[in-house]
Amino acid sequence: MKANPILLQKKYARVVELFAKENNVSLEKALDIFYRSKLYQLMSEGVSDMHCMSDEYLVCELEEECKYTK
Repeated sequence: MKANPILLQKKYARVVELFAKENNVSLEKALDIFYRSKLYQLMSEGVSDMHCMSDEYLVCELEEECKYTK
């Protein structure tokens, strides 16, 4: 089942904001990282109900992804 598009956009915004805060990067940089990530792809496609995970969990996943894609 796909997430409501409006709720999904709000989820993206919260994850990007938290990622920026925790990694001391600008919102613009965090947004760029997020939209180029595998995590975004999975969330937007509704894979494994990633959108149901907590914001904190998703930020940790994004941080891990960044470690391995550098």
